[in-house]
Amino acid sequence: MTIKAHHHLLRRGHQLSTTIGAAGFLAATGWGPLVGTAAAAPLECAALKGLKVPAATIALPTRGAVVTGAAVVPASGSGAKTIGAYCKLLADIAPIDPNARPIEMQVNLPAQWNGKAMMFGGGGYDGTIADATADVPAGPTDRPNPLGRGYATFSGDSGHQVSANPTEPAAFALNDEARRNFAYEALKKTRDAALFLITARYGRGPTRAYMVGGSSGGREALAFAQKWPTDFDGLIVYYPASAAASLDLAFGRITRALAAPDAWPSPAKRQLLLAAAIEACDRLDGAADGVISNQRACNRRFDPASAKLNGKPLRCPGGADAGDTCLSDAQIGAFRTINTPTVFGYRLASGETGYPGFNAWGADFGRPGAGVERLVTFLGLGVEAPSAPIRNPTFAGGVPYEAGFWDQWVRYFVTRDPKANSLSFDPEHPGIFRDRISRLSAEQDLTSTDLSAFQAHGGKILIVHGTADQLVSPRATEAYVDRVTKRMGAKRTAGFLRYYEIPGYAHVVSTVFNASWDSVSALEAWAERGQAPNDLVVTDLTGVPGRTRPLCEYPGWPRYTGTGDVNAASSFVCVSE
Repeated sequence: MTIKAHHHLLRRGHQLSTTIGAAGFLAATGWGPLVGTAAAAPLECAALKGLKVPAATIALPTRGAVVTGAAVVPASGSGAKTIGAYCKLLADIAPIDPNARPIEMQVNLPAQWNGKAMMFGGGGYDGTIADATADVPAGPTDRPNPLGRGYATFSGDSGHQVSANPTEPAAFALNDEARRNFAYEALKKTRDAALFLITARYGRGPTRAYMVGGSSGGREALAFAQKWPTDFDGLIVYYPASAAASLDLAFGRITRALAAPDAWPSPAKRQLLLAAAIEACDRLDGAADGVISNQRACNRRFDPASAKLNGKPLRCPGGADAGDTCLSDAQIGAFRTINTPTVFGYRLASGETGYPGFNAWGADFGRPGAGVERLVTFLGLGVEAPSAPIRNPTFAGGVPYEAGFWDQWVRYFVTRDPKANSLSFDPEHPGIFRDRISRLSAEQDLTSTDLSAFQAHGGKILIVHGTADQLVSPRATEAYVDRVTKRMGAKRTAGFLRYYEIPGYAHVVSTVFNASWDSVSALEAWAERGQAPNDLVVTDLTGVPGRTRPLCEYPGWPRYTGTGDVNAASSFVCVSE
């Protein structure tokens, strides 16, 4: 919905775009050198329709941007989740390549502004404008969403719309500018255009700005710490797919293993594996609570080939498939592929040489069930085995999510041949496509460990990952944090970065331990008042609704003290092996 602007409003918008200019924009936001050019007076919402964002105010090449829609959205919601009235802006950032799509973005400008801004990252292959009116990942149920707190929020689609080709969500990558936008360039373009529009609406820029994202969005948040370290004061990073190209290669190895004869495990078989892992590893934290908290110990001791469930072997007799009451040797082999690292036969341009395995012994890859479990299944191993040609999975069913993601990447990013067979493509030994993959890694793997400029800017980072993530390995996040710590030193790293792991939490959601906590307030306290995170607590919304656990900083995990309510965080302490 848009508001039709009168001619004098359009003239007013044009006047602002030419009066502020690039230098004045920086001065008005306070995020650049003061050059003495003042911003125009604040504009009402309707006056922003048709406003042009000069290309000079966007640090990367574009042909500028224009506001395509401006409308006041009335207050909505109730209780803690009330969102006051706000001005909703839609804008397009014009590409340089006329064959590329514009970057579509949305900016939400609350009537009661708290003076701050928050950018929301996307997910998967992006292609939609992330909902910046929603809460952050694993947000609290008893606190407002960022927009409800008074933040000016914004997000973009990364430069393509999945609705243009919903069955081929990565087809955009055939265009070089669209591919670079998805890799990281659209992030900077969207941020710069949004800051211009925020300044236009309020007559001044934000005093603080943060970014939040999960999965691909978590990777996007880390891009700012690495590439544009002064753009944000803090980042909330959930289950980041930071080594994206490397993860794609791991997806390929896993997909090929699952496509082997009789190797794909049904949801019922995945239920058996999770139950056996919990039976063997649940008490390693001192409490029988249905959550594996000491995951590293479980990884060392659990073996599906010798494990038992309720006294019966998990492995089918003789290793041959005997239905949904056991796992065959082929299925155990597929899970072992998931559990073990993918090792490249060469070093990528990004510096990566492999991708670690997943915590397969304790992850929920999708079990029989409805509601939240359907989403877990969609993000897990789906409801059918991968086979050529692989069709893109949907929420209603289909192949493993990683299989669809791998297939799209091979056909549109690597080979640029929509007819390529991804199951015949060896991710560890890609032959003539080795150099192409290496070049893609330089775009997609955002794994630089030099965060000194972000730290010097005063930036803070909260990284959170579930130990039971079935789609992005927490081991990869552990490895990245370890490398940052090694490069920058433990004391220096602790001054600006904290990494937390949540036992039982899967990718986005979980039916084992579905996490909820107030990361926004924790980041604000650290970035704005110097109060480092301490004694944080996370709440389960689904497994045992209302139970709590201490949010332990890596490499810590919550151990039961031996007394007290097993559903209360106060009965646990964070320990490290």
